[in-house]
Amino acid sequence: MQTLERIIAEHPFFSELDAQYAQLLTGCASNVRFDSGTYLLKEGEGANEFFLIRHGSVALEIFAPQRKPIIIQTLGAGEILGWSWLLPPYRWRFHARAVEPTRAISFHGKCLRTKCEQNHDLGYELLKRLAGVMGQRLEATRLQLIDVYA
Repeated sequence: MQTLERIIAEHPFFSELDAQYAQLLTGCASNVRFDSGTYLLKEGEGANEFFLIRHGSVALEIFAPQRKPIIIQTLGAGEILGWSWLLPPYRWRFHARAVEPTRAISFHGKCLRTKCEQNHDLGYELLKRLAGVMGQRLEATRLQLIDVYA
């Protein structure tokens, strides 16, 4: 059986992260499961978590008046969900819905922020990784909007 610390250390998002940081992160982590159709987060609600997706898939959605939800991107195993826990005002900017049964590691946002304040090297490592994810999500959103309005 794998420990939470090992699962975190082996997740692609944390590849090549110093072992001491994986140990620190484990203190903020827990295993979670979501049934198909369950919302993990909703736009405008408090962003208090960050997820490492282990199994399953999650659709990132935006809502526009008089339209069906627009799926910006579908995330799967090995990907992460959520960066809004890091940036004030700590509110979600998308909806995220489990497309199929999904297992993930959930990190408590305030716990992570505290650890990052206490250890700036850890904070910098997380920020570098999250910045890459933000860029990918912005590009996916741009491409989706081109497709919707083309």
